[in-house]
Amino acid sequence: MPKLQGFEFWSRTLGGARHVVAPMVDQSELAWRLLSRRHGAQLCYTPMLHAQVFVRDANYRKENLYCEVCPEDRPLIVQFCANDPEVFVQAALLAQDYCDAIDLNLGCPQMIAKRGHYGAFLQEEWDLLRRMILLAHEKLAVPVTCKIRVFPEIDKTVKYAQMLEKAGCQLLTVHGRTKEQKGPLSGTASWEHIKAVRKAVAIPVFANGNIQCLRDVERCIRDTGVQGVMSAEGNLHNPALFEGRSPAVWELAEEYLDIVRQHPCPLSCVRAHLFKLWHHTLQVHQQLREELAKVKTLEAAAAVSRELKLRCQEDISRQKEGEKPSGGLPFFHWICQPYLRPGPREGSKENGGARSKRALEEEEGGTDVLSKNKQKKQLRNPHKTFDPSLKPKYAKCDQCGNPKGNRCVFNLCRGCCKKRAFREAADCPGHGLLFKTKLEKSLAWKGAPSRLQEPQPAGPGEPGGLPEVVGSALA
Repeated sequence: MPKLQGFEFWSRTLGGARHVVAPMVDQSELAWRLLSRRHGAQLCYTPMLHAQVFVRDANYRKENLYCEVCPEDRPLIVQFCANDPEVFVQAALLAQDYCDAIDLNLGCPQMIAKRGHYGAFLQEEWDLLRRMILLAHEKLAVPVTCKIRVFPEIDKTVKYAQMLEKAGCQLLTVHGRTKEQKGPLSGTASWEHIKAVRKAVAIPVFANGNIQCLRDVERCIRDTGVQGVMSAEGNLHNPALFEGRSPAVWELAEEYLDIVRQHPCPLSCVRAHLFKLWHHTLQVHQQLREELAKVKTLEAAAAVSRELKLRCQEDISRQKEGEKPSGGLPFFHWICQPYLRPGPREGSKENGGARSKRALEEEEGGTDVLSKNKQKKQLRNPHKTFDPSLKPKYAKCDQCGNPKGNRCVFNLCRGCCKKRAFREAADCPGHGLLFKTKLEKSLAWKGAPSRLQEPQPAGPGEPGGLPEVVGSALA
């Protein structure tokens, strides 16, 4: 059967999917995809998989894709991150029998993507991307798709999308944020960029960004003209988003846990999903947050979820007539609802616009508020302090400025000491470097007579020789 392309692929293979669950690392696993499909999702992506690891590691393939063939989990698109055409295609060939298309991740903006040189950090390397898409389009039996982030300029974003289409991309998902828009600096996704791309290409386009409820989905399709809408954050906080419902949190939490019992997944995934589902309730019953963080088994996680349900039911019984949700929430905390990521403080706009996440953390360093990461560290070690004035002072290396070894004979850090000791054939007992000693031993060994020479056979009658009688008998 010939490979379907473009709109024919979207309408026939993907069933004209309009409600799409995004690829999410450690979050869009099989159990979550099945839950989302039960509540209105028409197409799901796997978590982002690392192409190089997928090629070389059979266990990685088994855990992430081969573990269980589930007819309910279709249509399905497998997403890879890669920066080498050959490796990308090798991974895709191993995966193509288990999915309906292969997606290339060109949208991940995280630091790990920058270090690994993939995701959104490839968006300036058009020649490389052209070769990757072209080779995949030629070699694969299933279509190749892409998920991208936009450039600040609409014109450049349009040319970028057209280049991918020309190379062989059959469906394009456009996240309407730049790679710099992440975390507290996420801001609002630009539907204008998405609309411009949709008008400029002749393949189906999915929109991603600003989707918190079904009304947003309908408005996005109407305003941009896209074929479908992808949700990540909104789906994690309300898997029934595409149904247009906001059920009680425990209803979806219990259903998800039942699916996990049938289709097991790592406990870290379960814990992460429960934190998302119960996010607003855990702001009220904070003592259960630590209990959920420490669970070691699925049943322990289910027990915490049941306790949260009981607390919510107690809150409902105490609810007064006409009482409104607190904290500016649209619904009471026990109802599935969007999570609005807090942005930079308003004052930052007056001081020159958006700044880096590190700058924002340093700004708050003078207050008593610690970041979530520092709070976790303090939970593990209550005596830990983040006050710079209380940090121990170290003597600096004479060459590079790093802390020097206290017992280094050269007053250097280990790295500089190793280079100097090697260059001068010297010892530094403080750093355990014994170049001089080893050299002397080596020279002494080479100068000594060989200990492996075979002893010369002794003559008859001599010490160690054969007795004369035996010798004459042998003769």
